[in-house]
Amino acid sequence: MDIGILKEIKAEENRVCMTPAGVEVMKHNGHTVLVEKKAGAGSGFSDETYINAGAEIVDTPAEIYSRAEMVMHVKEPLPAEYELIKEDQIVFTYLHLAAAEELTRVLIKRGSINIAYETIQKQDGSLPLLIPMSEVAGRMAIQQGAKYLEMAQGGHGVLLGGVPGVDPGTVLVIGGGVVGTHAAKMACGLGAKVYVLDMSLERLRYLSDIMPRNCFLLMASPATVRKLVKEADVVVGAVLIPGTKAPKLVTKEMLKTIQKGTVLVDVAIDQGGCFETSKATTHSEPTYVVDGVVHYCVANMPGAVPKTSTMALTNATLPYAVEIANKGWQKAIN
Repeated sequence: MDIGILKEIKAEENRVCMTPAGVEVMKHNGHTVLVEKKAGAGSGFSDETYINAGAEIVDTPAEIYSRAEMVMHVKEPLPAEYELIKEDQIVFTYLHLAAAEELTRVLIKRGSINIAYETIQKQDGSLPLLIPMSEVAGRMAIQQGAKYLEMAQGGHGVLLGGVPGVDPGTVLVIGGGVVGTHAAKMACGLGAKVYVLDMSLERLRYLSDIMPRNCFLLMASPATVRKLVKEADVVVGAVLIPGTKAPKLVTKEMLKTIQKGTVLVDVAIDQGGCFETSKATTHSEPTYVVDGVVHYCVANMPGAVPKTSTMALTNATLPYAVEIANKGWQKAIN
């Protein structure tokens, strides 16, 4: 199969969907890999390293789309690419179509075979291609929350870990999945007082066995959210419902009760966001303020650490890409 690796064109997206090591694996399986010029530059991979791994470097995305049977991205196709997508061409990437009606209609019209990383599930219900980026985003959520708590960044000047004689900050994590767990681990490691809310009693029992003593696990409910957002210095929205929009768990009315300078980090923004006042932001302009509350809603958080993210993503996606290429998509999905 001819496989195309595209350069990301989303604003400030420096990841690439396959490392040179991944290209080498594809070549060993008998496939041709086309890599768009400078696709890996933002992640520290030169065109030369791709060539040495057996890839062919091409100049334009149009050539990738015209020649490749399967095209791979990290993020969803953007309008400049819509007319390049061919009928029956496999598009293998993060799509997040629940919050993208226009893209959904375009892909239907183009007649492509669209396989979204974030919707591939194992029999146990886990999402293996979403997990690595969720791990990165969860950890980054606390880094960003801690940074924007600084008064110079618009926060109310609390150090999450506190110091001897001074209370630590409070972090509320809504959702105890992969993002929430990694956010909680980071916040606990800093020494913050951490609350994790989830709807699954089974998940809460599991987390109670692995989390440290400064992590408090509670059943999620609107009343609990209303109470804890008033106390929190950082609120992390980490709720995912596969294939649909994220529920709005922090409302405009709740926002009026939150301390000025509190930081909301909405990791669910790719799925529409789980705060009612959320709107997608970028790494160059990551925050905005509503009712005195700082909102961080960057839609491609792992793109800020592309060297880590690209390797983690390839580790997860490569076995599936190989299977699709070896068997064809119809047999691979069974």
